[in-house]
Amino acid sequence: MSYKFKQTTANPHFPNVIDVEPTEVLENSAQLKLIDVRETDEYIGELGHASTAELIVLNTIPEKIDSLPKNETIVFICRSGGRSAQAAAFAISKGFAEVYNMRGGMLAWNHQQLPITK
Repeated sequence: MSYKFKQTTANPHFPNVIDVEPTEVLENSAQLKLIDVRETDEYIGELGHASTAELIVLNTIPEKIDSLPKNETIVFICRSGGRSAQAAAFAISKGFAEVYNMRGGMLAWNHQQLPITK
């Protein structure tokens, strides 16, 4: 199951990472594996999270990377897009091809008034 994003931009901090827009992530979430890399209190906190996002805290990604599906399109999410870009760069370094970073993180998601789960 692989989804091709229509709107992509190069991440300014990680050369191999591609950023995607929150609205496109929401519209196609059924075809995507969403991974939220924030801390637990952030995931359930004020900004909430995307309803289909699975929480895998950033510092546990190296030990959990092998449990992620290489045949699916994965989008990493955090508060503002920095930690998720780090996670995406790590996944790419481990051979994942269809990996993206959600631009602006949950701050952008909330700013665009997209639905959240707390």
